[in-house]
Amino acid sequence: MRDLQLQNCRLSQRYDIRELLGRGSYAEIYVARDSMAAPNSPHELVVIKALNVYMQNDLDPDLERTLVENFQNEAIALDNVRHPNTISRLGHGTARDLRGTVFHYLVLEYMPGGDLSKYCQNQRLSVARALDYLEQVCSGISHAHKKNVIHRDIKPQNLLLTAEQDIVKIADFGVARFGHSESPITRVGTNIYAPPEHSPMLAGKTQELAYNELTPAADVYSLAKSTYVLFTSESPRYFANHPVTELPFSFRQEPWADELTKVLNRATQNDPRNRFQDINDFWNELSKLRYIDEEVSLNTRISAKRSAAPQPHFAKGYSPNTPVKPKFNTSRDLKLKPHLTIGQNPPLVVEINEKNPLLKPARPPVLEIPPAEPAVNNLAKPEVHRPRKNFFRAAAVFVILVGLFAGSLYATYNYLVGTGFSFFGSQSVQLGTATSDINLRETPDTTREAIGLVTRNSRVEVVNIQNNWYQIVIIQHGRPKADPRFADRGWAHGRYINLDD
Repeated sequence: MRDLQLQNCRLSQRYDIRELLGRGSYAEIYVARDSMAAPNSPHELVVIKALNVYMQNDLDPDLERTLVENFQNEAIALDNVRHPNTISRLGHGTARDLRGTVFHYLVLEYMPGGDLSKYCQNQRLSVARALDYLEQVCSGISHAHKKNVIHRDIKPQNLLLTAEQDIVKIADFGVARFGHSESPITRVGTNIYAPPEHSPMLAGKTQELAYNELTPAADVYSLAKSTYVLFTSESPRYFANHPVTELPFSFRQEPWADELTKVLNRATQNDPRNRFQDINDFWNELSKLRYIDEEVSLNTRISAKRSAAPQPHFAKGYSPNTPVKPKFNTSRDLKLKPHLTIGQNPPLVVEINEKNPLLKPARPPVLEIPPAEPAVNNLAKPEVHRPRKNFFRAAAVFVILVGLFAGSLYATYNYLVGTGFSFFGSQSVQLGTATSDINLRETPDTTREAIGLVTRNSRVEVVNIQNNWYQIVIIQHGRPKADPRFADRGWAHGRYINLDD
């Protein structure tokens, strides 16, 4: 085994490697600080996933090409399924470690809150909390399936939390498959959570799997096994390769136990044709548990209307824009060999050291001004005035003033047309439909007095997002205004707005 030499190094003159998070079969995962990130940026800390084709000491040209292609496909899959509840790719690159070994890497967002497996080990989740997490995961998986991408390795260890532990995101699309792929299905995933069709060999033993087509029902199976963990804080080890038929004894008297068991049993059938065929169908049945639990514990609460589809939850720093598509090559394509420098080389990482000149910009040389020579006579040459410096200064001031004036006009225009304006980033405008009557507020705060009403089936334009609140503009009312003084622009809770695909 040959590990990459990246500890305490700066990668691509930008990423300071801090620590190793873990290793896979052919990848090493590091947490790094982005030295170019703005102060207090949510992406100041990032994850570096480095492909190490030499890790198993069994490299040959065909294997290397396969590993590089799979690594590139993972990046493409991440970009295809970009969603508020999936891990975002922030960049990529190719470099050499301290020994000169060439490797490719992906830059991913860092989730400091840990994974749901460890989170559930430390505490038991309430029904509301578990369903809140599952709605986010279902929303992310549903988006991936619409893009024809099947994850194939859904499990609590791949469901990561933000620092506040209120937003969950799906990670590790390394074994994801496009649904139309006709290549043979290979064994992937953890045995406890993987559906039977991930192992075609089981078909001959059980005689229940007459075909090996991979469908979204595979992710439904794995998510159902993960749901078992979120509700019980126990592993579904007893039901590996079998449908869930019961909950642990201590949960069987819960008012929602029978309904949960029924949903999980259908979702984990060995034959994928007998499961929920769509993740939204699974969520619609699962979300009924919220009302069963509320009827027992909070009889006086008026339950909000359920959304027809699971809704995404947004974390700070999310952007729908994807970085440049990567194009990774093998060492032969790069005309490089391990430990040799032939042809055009990727950048070499450098050690983080205060004395390392590569980490600091070189200081300009200090010019020593010699003392003035004594005047020979009183007949000095006339001084030549050069207004060039003043000209450039005046031109710079003029350009700045013109820019400020143009910026103010652009800001005023955006404000008048109601699209919002920001000097620090663009806002992604989306369309949606109100699923219920919603109070419209001046700020994203339920304590503020309502300034209007969004009626059911109103068409809205989402111009800004804060946490789970949407700033919207009503473009078509579901029914006539009850009061003409009601505002058509304000903040509403995103739970009651279905965004268009």
